[in-house]
Amino acid sequence: MEEIVIQANHREVIGKKVKGLRRDGLLPAVVYGHNIEPISITLEMREASRTLDTISPSTLVILDIDGEKHHTLVRDKQRNPVRRSIIHVDFQAVSLKETVRADVTITLIGEAPAIETYLGILVPSLEQLSIESLPTNLPDRIDVDISGLVEIGDSILVRDLVIPEGVEVLNDLEDVVVVIIAPTVEEEEVEEEEEVELEEGEEPEVVERGKREEEEEETEEEG
Repeated sequence: MEEIVIQANHREVIGKKVKGLRRDGLLPAVVYGHNIEPISITLEMREASRTLDTISPSTLVILDIDGEKHHTLVRDKQRNPVRRSIIHVDFQAVSLKETVRADVTITLIGEAPAIETYLGILVPSLEQLSIESLPTNLPDRIDVDISGLVEIGDSILVRDLVIPEGVEVLNDLEDVVVVIIAPTVEEEEVEEEEEVELEEGEEPEVVERGKREEEEEETEEEG
């Protein structure tokens, strides 16, 4: 596993004043967790954001805070609602000798034959897997091969996943990860099919009017 190290510095500025830090190119963050008091820190905005945008919630990150290193997991990344840039980060310090819980991203790989053969629709039901393991055993992602989805209704459950050694899955083993469903007929397509059934050149209004006229004629004859 690649070692990810982010440089950080202690900070004294807190509260609303952190806006000034962001203007200066600094990203405010906090570290809490295993046997430490919460530490307020700053990261170099551009460099840290580039790294944080590429890692998963289960990626082990080493924070080098003024020369003191902490093994951490990223627990929360707050973003600007408009620009979507990271504006604050919560790190959880962990012990390499104690298990931790984390959410690991599920990545679908391969191609499902049912999509081409039956125009099936691939429906992912689970995007992340909840797991527990030592921090050094946490996988960055769980790859799920969908090439075995051949028929409509085929699915992959949590119990079908290949889980790395030393990792415990916390999800229900019967949870659906991904399933193939039959294609749905859009309402517009149904309307088009109904129009095709009409005789060429006839509109629904014309047909309906013709039916009324025939009914009126029959009534007159009976009278």
